[in-house]
Amino acid sequence: MFIALENKKDEERAAQMSAYMKNKFPFLGIPRPKLIKIVKPYIKSAAKNEDVDWDFINLCWEKDYREAQYVGTEYIKSIQKKLTDRDLDKIKKLIVTKPWWDVADVLDKVIGNLSLKYPSVNDEMLVWSMSDNLWLRRVAINYQRKLKEKTDTELLEQIICNNLGTNEFFINKAIGWILREYSKVNPDWVGSQHFFGQFAKPLLKGARFPSASATVWG
Repeated sequence: MFIALENKKDEERAAQMSAYMKNKFPFLGIPRPKLIKIVKPYIKSAAKNEDVDWDFINLCWEKDYREAQYVGTEYIKSIQKKLTDRDLDKIKKLIVTKPWWDVADVLDKVIGNLSLKYPSVNDEMLVWSMSDNLWLRRVAINYQRKLKEKTDTELLEQIICNNLGTNEFFINKAIGWILREYSKVNPDWVGSQHFFGQFAKPLLKGARFPSASATVWG
């Protein structure tokens, strides 16, 4: 499979894709739709195995080109129902190895789904929210963003408060993102959180509030 990917290398597109990611990683230059088409048969077959193939996932992270990590995240999504809380440390290693938003913002949803089965994951997210590693903090902030009514608002409040007042772009964007997402489900809760104060006000552009809550941030 990796040979098939490497044979599709497009130097010009690779340079463009790398530039978009601030030249953090080299690319082969394979756009996502084409990448998925190439790897889908392998992932579909591999997902049928009883166990999670961590050797394959780690191999994806050992490859230099970024598309390999995208393949790894696609595989993880396909087998996430097989993951347990014992896999969380392995996912953590992936997040902090070759870290950037493109992978963190996929694995956070995997962790969110995992937290519904294993409440201990929530405790670990609280720990991550105070980490020195900004990507662990970003994941901790955003891991509930697709949980909708199942969101633990008390925990969300605590995690956000652990990260208010920073100038870190990726943390502030994460706070705004989770609040906007949750405002689609529970605008009253988001609109009533006075404890966020002036720190969160600039982050809430696009959040949905009922008219009664619209002036909370004024």
